Amino acid sequence: MELSNIEPQIIWKNFSKLNTVPRPSKKEGKVIAFIKEFGENLGLETTVDEVGNVIIKKPATPGMENRKSIILQSHLDMVCQKNNDVNFDFETEGIKMEIDGDWVKAKGTTLGADNGLGVATIMSILESSDIPHPAMEALFTIDEETGMTGALGLKPGQLTGDILLNLDTEEDDEIDIGCAGGVDVTVTQNYEVEPSEGQIVRIEVKGLQGGHSGMDIHKGFGNSNIILGRLLYNGLAKENIRLISIDGGSLRNAIPREAVAIVSVRNANEFIEEATSLKKEILEEFASIEPNIHINLESSTTSEKAISEEDSKKIILVLKSLHNGVYRMSPDVKDLVESSNNVARVELKGGSLKILNLSRSSVESTKYAVAEQLKSVCELAGMNVEFGGSYPGWKPKPGSEIVQLMEKIYTEKFGEKPHVVACHAGLECGIIGANYPEMEMVSFGPTIRGAHSPDEKANIPSAQKFWGFVKDILANIPQK
Repeated sequence: MELSNIEPQIIWKNFSKLNTVPRPSKKEGKVIAFIKEFGENLGLETTVDEVGNVIIKKPATPGMENRKSIILQSHLDMVCQKNNDVNFDFETEGIKMEIDGDWVKAKGTTLGADNGLGVATIMSILESSDIPHPAMEALFTIDEETGMTGALGLKPGQLTGDILLNLDTEEDDEIDIGCAGGVDVTVTQNYEVEPSEGQIVRIEVKGLQGGHSGMDIHKGFGNSNIILGRLLYNGLAKENIRLISIDGGSLRNAIPREAVAIVSVRNANEFIEEATSLKKEILEEFASIEPNIHINLESSTTSEKAISEEDSKKIILVLKSLHNGVYRMSPDVKDLVESSNNVARVELKGGSLKILNLSRSSVESTKYAVAEQLKSVCELAGMNVEFGGSYPGWKPKPGSEIVQLMEKIYTEKFGEKPHVVACHAGLECGIIGANYPEMEMVSFGPTIRGAHSPDEKANIPSAQKFWGFVKDILANIPQK
């Protein structure tokens, strides 16, 4: 079955068109041009600001002119992840999709439903002629996934709407009214290298679920970098380990699924034997939640040079010490992760080390408490640490008029109350709200699973439910 044959057809049609356009974060030129042309072809006022955000304005439908004006907002970029055995270029190719029961999936890559379904929904409203709505601005931001530079670059006065509807959450029974802020913690150092004199061992961790480092951080999924660090640390007691290379994880906001290390040791067989005992324990620990985890240990060869035993030990101790996962649960909001860290990327090549972390928190002071703990550990090991890409959280306002309206519509339409929540992911609402403090904001969306991983999938019945909910909200926006 083609996507054009499933309901709501208008959503899947626009999603399919969008997914033909490459749109990696920080490389959104093609999708900016696509959305700009889309708005202009509809005869609507369309502008691209200096950072690349696209704003399309559409007048109110007849009879809705006196309602509060709205902003529909989604981000254009997508997380680009693929399985190692998949040959795919995110910069030149469109996403290859398929239907699996009630789900739309991609073939070995991320699907881009985060936030492509939100973009497709806004496109559908912009091109419609029979959906009642007040005056609206469609805001398509760039680079949400790797820095939120689109939202950060949005200037005061560019928007005039009273209410912002962000279409970027992933549970269709939730109305989101708050989110975490974040800060990038980047660790670097350069080491001298020399020919390795020992025996070479290759350590590989793969098959983990991965996932969203905000929404999934509390689920106990394995982190390939942390598991690799455990295996290396285990060998320090008996071996003179010298690191040659490490390649683990990818993006800061994706829980790492795979990691590989090449090391030099005195005795490869003894090292592998010791590590195999720990491997069995790790597999047992993760048996119920990571059924596809694989840890491979084997003798190998390489022409690459190694760093010293002393420097190698410092790196291994740091990998064993870095906090990963939930740091603190919120004392004020039930079941909400307040703060966390994701040890997202570890790369050692030619003596050059880089470790990328994303620390999140809904409390600004705790966000920096996490980041400073990481900094302290790494500086003790003589590494350089920089903070960057900081963005604020979004403080909940549960009693706002739009939240009450959406609760009422949802309950009447679906026969049950929605969950009004705050989330641990980073949403652009907090950044936008800093320049538009009087604007009411809320975030919601259709059900998506496995975002930020090649297992990402979008639920078809949920998209139908979401589309009906959006249209009812637009028709019932209150008067000014």
